[in-house]
Amino acid sequence: MKADLLELIRAELRRRLERLTRAAQATHAAATDPDSKAESKYDTRNLEAGYLASGQARQVRELTRELEIFENCSPPPFETGAAIESGALVEGEIQGQTMRFLLLPVAGGMEIMHDANEVTVLSPASALYQKLLGLRAGDRLQQPRAVIRKVS
Repeated sequence: MKADLLELIRAELRRRLERLTRAAQATHAAATDPDSKAESKYDTRNLEAGYLASGQARQVRELTRELEIFENCSPPPFETGAAIESGALVEGEIQGQTMRFLLLPVAGGMEIMHDANEVTVLSPASALYQKLLGLRAGDRLQQPRAVIRKVS
């Protein structure tokens, strides 16, 4: 299951990068188009397009870096009873609901559907990621109230 999840995440990161790159290129073209010069001192369209293009270019660089990190990421298999660390697929019960989390160095917050199960990617910036580190199947969290069922 983990290999399938990793491929789904890679594909989604690539799609996001492609869409963002196209949008950044279009915005840059609009910002640098000679026909988009200001018509008066109050016309700020060109300036705003420049700021947007700059922000989108930064996002493209960040997403490219994340994809490069992810491409080189190969989470290890986890033995029964192993402690949770980066690369773990964790199944737990939070407030009566079964939840699945994949701990990875990037792509935090992404939600992936696999075999009718939703899996949420947690990255080190997540408080829950930090709370899960070192726990094992059968351990409990106080906040949020959770029981770790399985680590793979």
